[in-house]
Amino acid sequence: MASPSGTSSGSSLLQNSGSEEDLQALMDQRKRKRMISNRESARRSRMRKQKHLDDLVAQVAQLRKENNQIVHSVSITTQHYMNIETENSILRAQASELSHRLQALNDIINFLNANTGVFGAAGVGDASTFSPEPIDSFLNPLSLSYLNQPIMAATADIFSQY
Repeated sequence: MASPSGTSSGSSLLQNSGSEEDLQALMDQRKRKRMISNRESARRSRMRKQKHLDDLVAQVAQLRKENNQIVHSVSITTQHYMNIETENSILRAQASELSHRLQALNDIINFLNANTGVFGAAGVGDASTFSPEPIDSFLNPLSLSYLNQPIMAATADIFSQY
């Protein structure tokens, strides 16, 4: 009985060792599949990261281009603004000069009206009060050549500020 049981136990050991080898082979195969799967997953992850990096680089380039266009646009707008400010300064100086000249002319008219009545203050309709000859050379309109000077804004001073 010893030999049949020994044989049976020996054959079962062979059977067990065969199934252990099969089990080991199966585990090795699964390990290789996992390793291949992990490598593929890592490769896909690296590709996603690279695509994301490429997208970010393209976005940076696009934003830099847009920024340069905006800076250029702001520069042109600033130049237009400066030109208009210069023109406005000239126009303000001319308006001020014209206002002063108008005030001076109104003062002369008021003075003439008060002293001679030439412009209708004292003798409206009365021909005897109108004197064709001025009393003084100051009152002679032809001698007021300083009022006929052209209006000149100091453009050199205005431009030198900028």
